[in-house]
Parts: sequence; C-alpha cells; structure tokens
Amino acid sequence: MITRPRTFLDVWSRRTGPERFDSYTRWSLYFLSGTEPFIALALIGSDRTFDPSVARFWLALVLVHTVVCILTLRAGIGHFLGGRRVHPVLLVLLGVLSLAVAALAVGTFPVDGVDDVAASSRYYGLLLGLGYGVLALVPLLTFRRVALVALVLAVVTGCSVWMGTGPVTARTAGVAVGLGLSVLVMLLGVFGSYRASVWMLGVVWEQERTRVLHARLAVAEERLRFSRDLHDVFGRTLSVVAVKSELAAELAARGRPGAEEQMLEVRRIAQDALREVRAVVAGYRTADLGAELAGARSVLRSAGIETTVHGDETPVGEDAQEALAWAVREAVTNVVRHSTARTCTITVHRDGASSVVEVVNDGVPTAPRTGGGSGLVGLRERLEGAGGRLETWVDDGRFGLVARVPDAARPHRTCLLYPSRARERKARGGWRRRGGRERGGGGGGGGG
Repeated sequence: MITRPRTFLDVWSRRTGPERFDSYTRWSLYFLSGTEPFIALALIGSDRTFDPSVARFWLALVLVHTVVCILTLRAGIGHFLGGRRVHPVLLVLLGVLSLAVAALAVGTFPVDGVDDVAASSRYYGLLLGLGYGVLALVPLLTFRRVALVALVLAVVTGCSVWMGTGPVTARTAGVAVGLGLSVLVMLLGVFGSYRASVWMLGVVWEQERTRVLHARLAVAEERLRFSRDLHDVFGRTLSVVAVKSELAAELAARGRPGAEEQMLEVRRIAQDALREVRAVVAGYRTADLGAELAGARSVLRSAGIETTVHGDETPVGEDAQEALAWAVREAVTNVVRHSTARTCTITVHRDGASSVVEVVNDGVPTAPRTGGGSGLVGLRERLEGAGGRLETWVDDGRFGLVARVPDAARPHRTCLLYPSRARERKARGGWRRRGGRERGGGGGGGGG
C-alpha cells in the first residue's frame, strides 16, 4: 500500500504542546546563532579598509565557529533539560575558535586613529567572536554569571579602543566608555533573552513532568481506594461465609436441622457480595450506617457473639455517614476474624460537631499476631480523608475502636497522596498509655 508522505503540518499537528514549544524555542535560538556569518559579511561590506587576504580566512573561520556554536548550544540545552553533560572537547574547541575569530578581527580591520573608531568594524568583529561564543554557553550559566560575562565583554570591548588609536586622551576615554556601555546594554539584552528562553523551556518540561506525575498519583490513589474497597467488601463477606459454612457443617455432622437454611444464607450473602463488587467496580458504591449496624448485629450474633448496639437512632451528619459505616464494617470484620470475643458493644453518639462510633469487644488474643493487616491502615486513611480520625485502645483483655468524623467534613487529600505515613505510624508499634488506657495502631481485635 502506498502511503502519502506526511507534510510538515501533519508532523507539527501530531506533537504535544510542550514538544511544539521545545521545537520553536530551540530552532529560534539556532537561527539567531546562525546569523553570525551574515553579520560578518555586513561588517566587511561596511568597512572597505579590510585586508582581503586576511578577510577570506576570517570568514572561513567564522563559518566553522558558527557550526561549533550551534552544536554547543544544542548540547547545552540538552544538559539543562537533564541530559548528559557537554563534552569537554567541544567546549575547548568553542573557546579556541571564539578567541581566534576575535583576535583575527583585529588584524582584518585596521584603525588609523580615534576618529576612525566609529566607522571601523574591528570592535564589532572582536565582539562577534566573543559574543556568539558566550551565547552558545548561556544554557550552562546562571543569570548572575551571564550578567557578569556581559560586563567583562563590555570592558574588553571598551579597552580595545586604545589599540591603534595612539596615546590615551580624554576623547579616547570617552569613546571607550561610550562603546563599553553600549555593548553592555546590548549584551545584557541578548544574553538575558537567550537565558530566559532556555529557562522557560525548562519550566515547560517541568510542568509536563508534574502533570504526568499528578496523573500517576491519581491512578495510584484510585488503585488504593479500589483495593481498600475490595478489602472492606470481601473481608466481612468472606468472614460471614466462613462462619455460616462452619455452622452448617456442624449441624449436618450432628444430624440437626438448619444446615440447609445456613447454606441458603451463604448463597444469599455471596449474591449480595457479587452485587457489591460490581458496584465497587463501577465506582458508585456507598456505605449506609444504619444498614451496617443492622448487618453487624446479625453477623456477630451468627458467630455466637453477644451483641449490643446503643444509639442506632442517633442523628449523624450526611458527610460522616459513609465514613462511619466503613468503620463499623471494618471493626466487625476484625472482631469475627481476629478475636475470641464473647461480647461486643457498638455505640453511636455525638461529640460536639462530630459523630462518633465506638466498637468494643472482649476478645483480645493472648498470643500476639504476626504481621500487620491492612484493614485499620485503610480505615484510618479513609477517616482522615473525610476530616476525621481513628483511635484504638487495649485495656484488660478488651479492644476498642473509636471512629470520629465531623458532620461537615473537609477532605484532607494528603492522607490519600501519602498513605505511607499511616503505615509508618502503625509500624512504630508499641502501646502508649493515655488516661489509663493503652492506645496503638492495631492489636487485639484490630488489623484486618
């Protein structure tokens, strides 16, 4: 199949905004650096007193100097944007050629006296070699060093007025000062514009990297949310399935009725879990505090744990509803999976402008658990994201979980962007006594 060759407009339209700005900036700087031979021809055309034999060699040297300047500028921009360093050989070659162009300009354009300074191209040829050489090095210099180099070149150009103009007089000094100041203003403008262009190019690419980083962080945050939701959904569901399956097996082994009902209940729970997973995947699932309290009572009693719920009619702010519902779900899951509790108490109450859920069970295991679960870590991140906080305590064989969320919650996004902080707090371990109770990041019936 014959394909039509792509035009410049086709290639340009396929590039991103940063890539277009990069190409425009780079080629603008290359074009400006490539004007050196044309300025050299203009100097020869404006000053007819040049030596033809030396001028030819000087023009050839200017051409080579232009190529080296563009190559050095290209390498310098690449290094400024995070690429490899400019090769030292290229820097040495640029320095030698710049000095050679400047020195040869002195021999190419003669000066008879101070009256001939303004009409002679000697000083502009001197500045041609040094100025374009510095322009190629601008990406490697800071703004302060660029200004310092411009000052040095202005002084050198002003002092060069005394070459071939005879003894130093007040008029010669005036011409030197005037030429030096003019050159300083010009170089500051040219060097500054080059440096600003390179700096803006770096800013554009830094913003592009930041945008990509934010996109990756958003993906990582969404993966964290999704994994946490799956854990919260399947944690309790699989715990209930395990408990009811064991109960059905025990009833069947003893020949007692009820096994069929328990297995039908397992099927119903599995179907509910399937619907919940589909809702989580779709991103529309929300937890309801009232439903979670009712489900917690049913699950705990099915596991043989005496359950008491206080304050289930307490008005809870709309913003706190979902976060506290997840807290109830995670706490009940941990009680079923990780504790030997015989009693569990769930209390919902108000604390100023916040709604509070406290889950207490008496089943702290005597043997410490090995490894840390991710349930409490995810729950703490979820509550902090809603502007609340999570506390746990252990006291005399009892484990308590307290979730507190303001009714008018303000999201704290740093919790989601930096989940490792919560893990670090949990990993520090150890119980810290506060007010006669022990608080920590897990333990007992916690950490799913």
